[in-house]
Amino acid sequence: MSDVSRETVAESSARERWPAQFDLLNRYHQWLCVAGVERGLLGPREIERMWDRHINNSAVLEELIPQGVSVIDVGSGAGLPGIPLAIVRPDLKITLLEPLARRVDYLNEVIADLGLSDRVAVVRGRAEDNVAKNLSADVVTGRAVAALSKLIPWCWPLVNFGGQILMIKGQSALDEIEEASSILRRKKLQAKVIQAGSPVVDPPITVIQIVKIPIL
Repeated sequence: MSDVSRETVAESSARERWPAQFDLLNRYHQWLCVAGVERGLLGPREIERMWDRHINNSAVLEELIPQGVSVIDVGSGAGLPGIPLAIVRPDLKITLLEPLARRVDYLNEVIADLGLSDRVAVVRGRAEDNVAKNLSADVVTGRAVAALSKLIPWCWPLVNFGGQILMIKGQSALDEIEEASSILRRKKLQAKVIQAGSPVVDPPITVIQIVKIPIL
């Protein structure tokens, strides 16, 4: 199947899965395809796979997030996965954490245009920076940010008691867990790989979930 055909199917899947939020998702799609590409946040070749590779892949993460919680999306970039999550899950309070000023400007413009400012905030900084030490949330998300061995010490301090990290990863997820095994043991954390998003996305997305090991 060509990228164009996959994109048509992916757009239809989004319309069917999130009918009430589709118009807002489509507006965000326009932001990504025009300003997102013009400002170098995404490459021009991504236009033909924006629904398939970016929007739907981000939005289906909602399956793993409890109702009414707070979320920090680290290294948010063009707003992925944070903005699709905010659109399809109006019960969430989301902070987009992004270090680059031009991306922060873009994110603020998008949030204002989509009418999300009441429950989505943008903070300039990195997860490992001092600014992030004043932040916390029930769920920390990320997509294509860094290796798990780096993400754990950066992101776990942001997680509220009883919360979790959800990182969208690729085929190397199990290898990353193995490489981070010593850090996981030291911090008494457990990590597992979860598949999510079927049949909206094909193949399903691969997510690493990290939680505190329960005390028995």
